[in-house]
Amino acid sequence: MKQFLLTIAGVFVGLVLFMVIMPMILIFGIVGLAQKSAEGPTTPSAAVLQLDLRTGLTDQDPQNPFAIFGGGGHSVISVIEKLKAAEKDDKVKGVFVRLPEGGMPPAAADELRQAFIRFRASGKPMMAHSQGLYPSGAVTSTYMLAAATGDVWMQPGAAFQATGMAVEDMFFKRAFDKYGVKADFEQRKEYKNAVNPYLHDDYTPAHKEAQLSWMGSIYRTSLVSAAADRKLAPQAMVAAIEGGPWSASQALDRKLIDRVGQVKEASDALLAKAGKNAKLMDFEDYTAKASEGSGQTIAVIGAEGAIMTGTSGGGSPFGGDTTVWSDDVAKAIYDAAEDKTVKAIVFRVSSPGGSDTASEQILAAVKAARAAGKPVVVSMGTYAASGGYWISSQADSIVAQPTTLTGSIGVYGGKFVLGDALGRFGVDVRETSVGGDYAGAFGTQAGFDQGQKAAFGGWMDTIYEGFVKRVAEGRKMPAEKVRELAKGRVWTGAQARQLGLVDRLGGFYDAVDEAKRLAGIKGDVKLKVMGGPKSPFEALERMFGVSSASLKTLAAAAWIFGDPRAEAVMDHMAETRLRERGATVLSPRYDSLAR
Repeated sequence: MKQFLLTIAGVFVGLVLFMVIMPMILIFGIVGLAQKSAEGPTTPSAAVLQLDLRTGLTDQDPQNPFAIFGGGGHSVISVIEKLKAAEKDDKVKGVFVRLPEGGMPPAAADELRQAFIRFRASGKPMMAHSQGLYPSGAVTSTYMLAAATGDVWMQPGAAFQATGMAVEDMFFKRAFDKYGVKADFEQRKEYKNAVNPYLHDDYTPAHKEAQLSWMGSIYRTSLVSAAADRKLAPQAMVAAIEGGPWSASQALDRKLIDRVGQVKEASDALLAKAGKNAKLMDFEDYTAKASEGSGQTIAVIGAEGAIMTGTSGGGSPFGGDTTVWSDDVAKAIYDAAEDKTVKAIVFRVSSPGGSDTASEQILAAVKAARAAGKPVVVSMGTYAASGGYWISSQADSIVAQPTTLTGSIGVYGGKFVLGDALGRFGVDVRETSVGGDYAGAFGTQAGFDQGQKAAFGGWMDTIYEGFVKRVAEGRKMPAEKVRELAKGRVWTGAQARQLGLVDRLGGFYDAVDEAKRLAGIKGDVKLKVMGGPKSPFEALERMFGVSSASLKTLAAAAWIFGDPRAEAVMDHMAETRLRERGATVLSPRYDSLAR
């Protein structure tokens, strides 16, 4: 017994040493390391920035507090900001781009293309290297971006298979019928096709029509832009693209690329152009930012991901999901409206939609900012559809890329009926309810009854008509015209511009120029990012309710040692805070301990 107690005491002391003493010993080194990381490496006197787009793209900087500790891809906004700084940075002599082998978000490619063209206008060279372009997603958008660099290389033996654009959808209706699952959904209207895969075994005519329309628009935009940058006639570009696939040498013969060579040969060629002693520098290590200017202030507020009610906080800090939390975004807009130094707001939206009530909360903040005399300009990213368009619809001006996916003015809702499916496995579902008939409307045992279906359909109609009304007010259109354009149909930015759903085509800095115009600002402006955490550790402090200093220590320890126990501790702390807020947490998470 005595030995047992001594063992327990030893374990306890060991835990104390690990959790308390060890961080104290490391804290000074960690803080110094974190500070150095925040400042970034020193830029060489002659640097060629290497931008690797194979790691993926988000529209905006991630809200994940641990993004600073490595991993993940670039954000479009960060890339264009750094490229703008690099234009005037004498130490930066050029940019070397590593291309993905498949597609990329078309609107992101459009935004980066504009930035590439601006950078080249400064007189500095760019080069893109491809290890092949293969039929996956919007691969022609990837090629379009490559063409914007002015010097495209492809690896020997690679293939140029960017011959078009294809999208494959899966339909589950027959599988649902086989296993006894019923999808009981309402759509407003026929183009609101997000739930079609559950209701049908093939495209409906409206679904096919809309999809071919926006795909064709994106494809044409990419080829016209690539033709302009390659100095080819559009017809010649179409013939060269659609005549493939080609080998790298054949692509060279058809003037689709400039050189065939290994990545080392390409980078060496660019370094030679950059001048004596030029060195490659990873793009993420380049920390310079575009000059803020000395003029008046424009607030920049971001919204990327699904739109949800509530505020950020809770959950694992290691997840990579992006969410537009209505409380957070609305507060940022209200704060900008009340800030006397802010003269206008650029609202960057990249969202496929989400909750109608969350969207309405954010739209109310936009309207309040305008009422306070602050012009609001929406800059649309990869998509601003459905709820993403709802929160954009009453801005003073909307700027979108030609390939932004927007519109989708419509609504859907419903449930999956699982009673039959579960019954086949011996599971019987029974429901008990009190009150009105609608109390049990969303039970999974049976579909909506006649009264429930009528009530639910009425609710869908109300939301749809409310959406139409808000668009009509914001775009100053008759409601009947909005109804013709709505029906849940997705449009590209180019199509939406022709239909009056957006005001101009362009990117983030075009939206800044529009905000300056509306606010009557001449000259340079300061861009003030509002909303979101000031630092990753302040976000964690709010999430966990403990000091950011303690979290810095713990996070850095996990980073340095690769110790999953630190992750487990933070998950436990988050769950404890949830209990304090009244949430029910069934079980602590232990998965981090088992990695």
